[in-house]
Amino acid sequence: MDTSQQLSATFAALADPTRRAILARLARGEATVNELAEPLPLTLQAVSKHLKVLEQAGLVTRGRSAQWRPCRLRPEPLREVTDWLADYRQFWEGSFDRLSDHLREIQKDGTDD
Repeated sequence: MDTSQQLSATFAALADPTRRAILARLARGEATVNELAEPLPLTLQAVSKHLKVLEQAGLVTRGRSAQWRPCRLRPEPLREVTDWLADYRQFWEGSFDRLSDHLREIQKDGTDD
């Protein structure tokens, strides 16, 4: 998957609050589907569907340990999102700096009268 496709898949996966909650839980450590479903008002089948979307986006992996299949967060796609957003952060910070400079000029001009 190229970077553009990866970003689209990651943003699509992050668009749902349930999937964000699952990722937040997995950020604390691996968990089974039952453990992930426990605090959610969803069926195991619905949680499994959300996990499938997260897996397809590369945000989650499922292992196999004896009879249970722990889910783990895979944070690399989130790094790509962070890198992509960094360019926009620089843009907005520069815009705010220019606005601040402009406001100081206006205030200075107003006090010179």
